[in-house]
Amino acid sequence: MSQSASLSSGVGDRYASALFDLALAEKKLSEVEKDLKRFDALLNDSEDLVRLVKSPVFSTDDQVRAIGAILDKANITGLVGNFMRVVAQNRRAIAMPQLLGAFLKLLAEHRGEETAQVSVAVALTSAQTKELKAALKSAVGKDVDLQVNIDPSLLGGMIVKIGSRQIDTSLRTKLSSLKLALKEVG
Repeated sequence: MSQSASLSSGVGDRYASALFDLALAEKKLSEVEKDLKRFDALLNDSEDLVRLVKSPVFSTDDQVRAIGAILDKANITGLVGNFMRVVAQNRRAIAMPQLLGAFLKLLAEHRGEETAQVSVAVALTSAQTKELKAALKSAVGKDVDLQVNIDPSLLGGMIVKIGSRQIDTSLRTKLSSLKLALKEVG
């Protein structure tokens, strides 16, 4: 891991902890979770927003104005809106992606859940999501919160990460293994 990724992760963890404490005190955990997920979706859908958040070239005022406009347009107000503006004002916008993951981890611990990162080639249906949650719950013994990432390069199947465990049933991995086995034979 690079030093800047490690640094932003630590900053993201500290900011997430502060936001979690505020949300818990104000009894707004689910509202904050929803707003953070909406902001993360905006971040994942826009290369320009990622560039704005990660680039040190933009001034603090530019970042605060741009992030504020995005939050206003997305109707992300209240605790999350104000908090994200403070993060940008403190020149910590680079930590915003890590902040969400750290917040969700804290929230899952608070709820007694385990968080599973799931990568799939195509979006899961609600029935598939329900079945996957049930299977993972029986495997880990806790309720499981899914963080689903769509990755078309997997071709099919999925990759599930829970804590330090990873289950890779993706078609991409199976094809790579088959290709390697054929090279050894031929």
